[in-house]
Amino acid sequence: MSTLLVSSKGQIVLPAEMRRRLGMGAGARIEVLEESDGLKLRVVRSVAQVDIADMAGMVKAPARGVPRRLEDFDPASLLTRSRRGDA
Repeated sequence: MSTLLVSSKGQIVLPAEMRRRLGMGAGARIEVLEESDGLKLRVVRSVAQVDIADMAGMVKAPARGVPRRLEDFDPASLLTRSRRGDA
């Protein structure tokens, strides 16, 4: 367990080893939860936003020269059709 010192400005400094282990860099956010027996600190992990257009082409299905339907992307449906000889 580490002991932290509170500065005159109310700031605390986490030990460098702990920051490295938690993957915290400059600007990292910490959530403070007040509990009956003290404080709980939790690192806030943001989820990177991704443009949906960047995901185009991630899912592949045989073209067969016809417009694709939702079932074309279902692996179970693909297996059933290939067993029946529809593929």
